[in-house]
Amino acid sequence: MTEPAITPELVQKHGLTPEEFERIKTILGRSPNYTELGIFSVMWSEHCSYKNTRPLLKGFPTKSEKILVGAGEENAGIIDIGDGLAIAFKIESHNHPSAVEPFQGAATGVGGIIRDIFTMGARPICALNSLRFGDLTSAEVRRLFSGVVSGIAHYGNCFGIPTVAGEVYFDKSYEGNPLVNAFCLGVLRHEQIARGAAHGIGNPVFYVGPATGRDGLAGAAFASQDLTDESADQQRGAVQVGDPFMEKLVMEACLELLATGAVAGIQDMGAAGLTCSTCETAARAGTGIEIDLSKVPQRAPNMTPYEIMLSESQERMLIIVKKGREVEVQTIFDKWDLPWAEVGFVTDTGQMVVKNHGRLIVDIPARKLADEAPIYHRESREPAYLEAVRRFTLQGISDTTEPAQNLKALLGWPSIASKNWVYRQYDHMVRNGSVVYPGSDAAIVCIKEDSLPVLPDGTFGPKFKEKFIAMAVDCNAVYVYLDPYEGGKIAVAECARNLACSGAVPLGTTDNLNFGNPHNPEIFYQLRKSVEGLAEGCRAFNAPVTGGNVSLYNQNPNGAIDPTPTVAMVGLIENPAHITTQWFKDEGDIIVLLGEIIDDRDTLLGLGGSAYLQLIHGLKTGNPPRINLENEKKLHDGVRALITAGVVKSAHDCSDGGLAVALAECCISQQIARETPRLIGATVDLTEFGSLRSDALLFGETQSRIILSVSPTQLEAARTDALKLGLQFREIGVVGGDRLTIRGSQSNLSAQLTELHDPWWNAIARAMQ
Repeated sequence: MTEPAITPELVQKHGLTPEEFERIKTILGRSPNYTELGIFSVMWSEHCSYKNTRPLLKGFPTKSEKILVGAGEENAGIIDIGDGLAIAFKIESHNHPSAVEPFQGAATGVGGIIRDIFTMGARPICALNSLRFGDLTSAEVRRLFSGVVSGIAHYGNCFGIPTVAGEVYFDKSYEGNPLVNAFCLGVLRHEQIARGAAHGIGNPVFYVGPATGRDGLAGAAFASQDLTDESADQQRGAVQVGDPFMEKLVMEACLELLATGAVAGIQDMGAAGLTCSTCETAARAGTGIEIDLSKVPQRAPNMTPYEIMLSESQERMLIIVKKGREVEVQTIFDKWDLPWAEVGFVTDTGQMVVKNHGRLIVDIPARKLADEAPIYHRESREPAYLEAVRRFTLQGISDTTEPAQNLKALLGWPSIASKNWVYRQYDHMVRNGSVVYPGSDAAIVCIKEDSLPVLPDGTFGPKFKEKFIAMAVDCNAVYVYLDPYEGGKIAVAECARNLACSGAVPLGTTDNLNFGNPHNPEIFYQLRKSVEGLAEGCRAFNAPVTGGNVSLYNQNPNGAIDPTPTVAMVGLIENPAHITTQWFKDEGDIIVLLGEIIDDRDTLLGLGGSAYLQLIHGLKTGNPPRINLENEKKLHDGVRALITAGVVKSAHDCSDGGLAVALAECCISQQIARETPRLIGATVDLTEFGSLRSDALLFGETQSRIILSVSPTQLEAARTDALKLGLQFREIGVVGGDRLTIRGSQSNLSAQLTELHDPWWNAIARAMQ
């Protein structure tokens, strides 16, 4: 097959600028051939190189005494959790593929993040996700939503990993460009950490897993382009096709092989496929690598070198094996009935060399390709719309006269409503390690002996005390849109607050930065300021960033998505007695509010950017609530101390929808069996705040607030401890009855729990009918 001539048009089609092409010629000392051009295209794409964001990412805190593998070192970060155990976790996006082919796009997003975890030597034990879609009234949005959820469920359920937590938001800014962010966490012992480096000159390089096809061609480059109707039609071939049963076999075989000690390096073939895995492993080790494509298993006839190198066919791994131990690879992969092929070897040249039937095809310096992509410092300019946002006041916004109706509407709003329609499609109980299922502030899983990969002797190693890992994922993208810096801080704070309410101490953070085109100075401003906010938040809670993903060019012809820096945070609970959930427990318990009832320094009283303002008044504007990270950290430490002291029965943070929605969720969110809610009412008295607007009091989203329930016999002990800890402690009501009643000096809210539970529980299912 004759390769096309390298023309300026072809270079542009590959997403490379004329300046980048000249840089490639300088590196090579010649013009690249067609396959080399494709390789530079994917490796220098934003998805692989972070060429527009790397300077910003350096601002993240990435160190702590518990970090064993830090951000950017490998496929996922690893954190020590004591007793010689560690956890590996990461979040990544599959946005554009999910927009084009929602089922396979989402499914292979799950498959890719699972591979990132077991590539580190860890056994994956749970998954979560963060999803964003347009308005559910749109038939196209419903199609995308249904396809994505089905794809996630298919891959996770078939693979056998519980999907234990997540979030779903709906906003018109995501029309045509949904966000699909997938997270996975795995467990291993310190000595089981695997590295993705091609160590050992002369060591053989093995390809393991299914044969390479034409699916997923140049997927990394596709993810680094604006999404248009035309590009979507052209790039359906860039969406991979996943096989979760195959991935399960590949994982088990890889973990078994790692236990033998025969592996010198291992890397999954994710974004950029064989290209990425070869050049990155060589670059990490400071070595070279040579492979011959004629030895690569291929499932399509007459595949070109370009297609083989850029294919993103799924469930494939590259393994560097210690010389002389090749038979162990062959034996184990034959046992699991999996394809394998010895395709190359490690060299001392520093070059990535690719041959086909012995003929030289590619000869590129590995480090130049993997680590030295051009870096851009983009222009940043404050968006013009922020001036109107800051001018917004509550003048002309009438106070609520129907608080009960407003509450029902908010509970039935898809962004706030129960996500049971989603998570009931996921198996969240497989492996029998899930302790707190979807539906509370944070999911919690138990690390048991069989959570670990086996050691060389075939055992799980020394016994250890069971540990409990809490996880949450959050981002209020409207806040970030209205104030990128404050919104970034709040995203981290809310995630940490969810962990605190569950009784967990944060260990680390992984983030997924979803933004529009960075060449737009206003978009880059959103990105830069939100990263500053995220970094400040992670420092405040001692939750360093261990890795993550950047996904840019998320926009359709009508404009960019709301800036969405998704934050997933992981925490540790040492004692199972300290595991706490959000729902009220017993009649007669006292309801306590920790934190200010309202921030009177905020001229919008917590209503700026609020769900109430969006839904009831149709306004997406106003300065979002402020957050003081020092006060927030004190609140989290205090809640954990009260939980540890044994005086807290339930804890729930106030976030979207404000105090009234949080109280309703405490009353209606417990499920004791399938379709069997446990509804328990509450009577709350807020009459002492008579001078405040009712809408702000009920639905304002002032930050740093947590609702507790406490036994009457423990109330004074809780109050004493809270005051010693410097917390604002206010008794506001009592648990009991079959209604939620909130008394105010200007208006009262009272509703039957069944009337609140129905719209909250069924809203999404009804919209999807």
